[in-house]
Amino acid sequence: MPTYDYHCSACNKDFEHFQSITAEPLTECPLCQKKGKVQRLISGGAGIIFKGSGFYETDYKSKKGSASSESKSEGGHCCSGSCGCKN
Repeated sequence: MPTYDYHCSACNKDFEHFQSITAEPLTECPLCQKKGKVQRLISGGAGIIFKGSGFYETDYKSKKGSASSESKSEGGHCCSGSCGCKN
């Protein structure tokens, strides 16, 4: 679910709210409970952030001696070299 930024003109506060993409925008401020004073703001959003040692290393890296490494030694490669690795 996306996070939307809102501004309340009654209490002059900005806040965030998690809601479905198909849900109607809020009309009441959760901070001061004033109706009709809330406006959804347009924001740039956030990009995808990868942290840690990397998903490739922990999820997709093949073990030595596995079937996928054997196929590489026979000349086969899953990405045809497009990943930048050395076939």
